Amino acid sequence: MKKSVEIIGLPVISITEGRELGMSKSLLIDAKNGAIAAIIIEDEDWYRGVKLLPYSSVVAIGADAVTVVNSETILTLEDAGDYETMMDENVKVIGTKAITKSGTIQGNVVEIYVGEGGKIEKCEIESPDGSLSEITSDQISIFGKQVTIIDSDVDGEKKTENLTDAAPAPADEPAEETVVEETADTVEEDASESEAEATAETAEEVPEPEAVVEEEPAEEEVVEAEEAATEDEPAEDNQEEASAEQEDEEPAEEETEPEPAAEEHQPDSLQQAADSATVDRQRRFIINKKARRTLTSPTGVVIVNEGDTITDEVIQRAKLSGMFVQLTLNVQ
Repeated sequence: MKKSVEIIGLPVISITEGRELGMSKSLLIDAKNGAIAAIIIEDEDWYRGVKLLPYSSVVAIGADAVTVVNSETILTLEDAGDYETMMDENVKVIGTKAITKSGTIQGNVVEIYVGEGGKIEKCEIESPDGSLSEITSDQISIFGKQVTIIDSDVDGEKKTENLTDAAPAPADEPAEETVVEETADTVEEDASESEAEATAETAEEVPEPEAVVEEEPAEEEVVEAEEAATEDEPAEDNQEEASAEQEDEEPAEEETEPEPAAEEHQPDSLQQAADSATVDRQRRFIINKKARRTLTSPTGVVIVNEGDTITDEVIQRAKLSGMFVQLTLNVQ
């Protein structure tokens, strides 16, 4: 890949004629296909009009020169009919504002990278704070004369997704505690059932009163003791069941604790903070610049006149009229 600055300013050399045909002056952009259509060159007869070198006729672009087969590849303005529309559009890419479809200004395009066949592979963007970043051609939907449209703010979306995914994490903790408590309750219930079964088996193993058949009153006492023991066992079972039910009810009260609810609104506040930061960054980008044209709201209120300085008052009027994005696109 070559930067545009590595192409512009190089001499154009004919490798079959052994002479210099001119100097590369600028690049003719095919905005529709996102590519370099031709190199505009300047020679000693520059006053006679523009001359074009179709990019498809370039043999190579080296560190010191652009090479072509011969001088016949150079087109005059009369022969450049296929390139006339592109020359009328005069899309430069470099110097345009880079803005997302959602209306967020990323900065200004300061450089383009040209790949094989003249394809624009990526653009270098300078943000309002002076930092540099790169976007690839598959992220760009439109190369415009004044604005380069980007599909989305990739970094911003990733950041928002990370914050959204991280915020609800505390909401999962009560669920884990509930599972642990339910498991403990199940173990306690099983232990209570085992104790009840052991008590019942012990009661069944009590020896029958055959050995004391000598006295009838003794038999009646034994029967009465058995009946009393039988009446006491259900009472113990009922107490164990009541304890188990009471233990089952305790986790339900803990599950109703409204702790996570207070944190569910955290992503909304984070999103509002991100939106506020974006608006503030756009305000700093356009403040004290000149309006490119007069802007009027749908109700007829003049937001700003052509050539006026952008002030906080103008920005406030634009926000109230819903024309803040249009204002950011019409400054110079």
